[in-house]
Amino acid sequence: MQKRTKIIIASIIAGVLVLGATAAIAGPIIYRDLIVGEAEAAPSVTAVPTSDPGAAAPDLTGDWTVADGSFAGYRVDEVLNGTDVTVTGRTSDVTGDFTVDGLSLTAASLEVDVASIATDSGNRDEYFRSSALRVDEFPTATFVLAEPIAVDTAPVVGGAQTLQATGDLTLAGVTRTVTVDIDAVWNGADGQVAGSIPITFADFGVEAPNLGFVSVEPDGFVEFSLVLARS
Repeated sequence: MQKRTKIIIASIIAGVLVLGATAAIAGPIIYRDLIVGEAEAAPSVTAVPTSDPGAAAPDLTGDWTVADGSFAGYRVDEVLNGTDVTVTGRTSDVTGDFTVDGLSLTAASLEVDVASIATDSGNRDEYFRSSALRVDEFPTATFVLAEPIAVDTAPVVGGAQTLQATGDLTLAGVTRTVTVDIDAVWNGADGQVAGSIPITFADFGVEAPNLGFVSVEPDGFVEFSLVLARS
């Protein structure tokens, strides 16, 4: 009887150890797949169906502004107990102005309310707002075009173009010159531009957190998708 009891106890202990090991492995995977879920897709432009696709755009000269349907934010990769998790934060609190002269974008400026960027986790958001991005001191991020962007041919309705923009990105009070590929499309009544700016957090004085069991990669992306309407 005593021997049988020892065998049962040993079996229970072994079972607990196996379950514990399984939980340690599966926990991050469950967090990634069920709690965080699939990350938001990278921003891209969408051609709106029109009765006249391919028609030449009118003269776009003038002032344009960021309209409803726009968003900006960031994309980072976390490592949770060896499991890769991609996280995206988004806000629709984006303002901006663009100036077009013929086939050239001569000026552009954007401002993002960093404090309103939200992910799936309130705890993560609190860390990024208070410790990483210090929004009490630097509540906004900005981008200002540094040199004009010119195209050789006028846009057509529904036709996407890829452009390259160089400008000054200010994040957490630090300004760096960055270059980004931008996708643009003219939809007949308005336009859309989208892109992702690769950044290294340390370049902006932002320390990527490392808590042992979870760490954030030192590089990430500032992302945006903007609807543009005439001012």
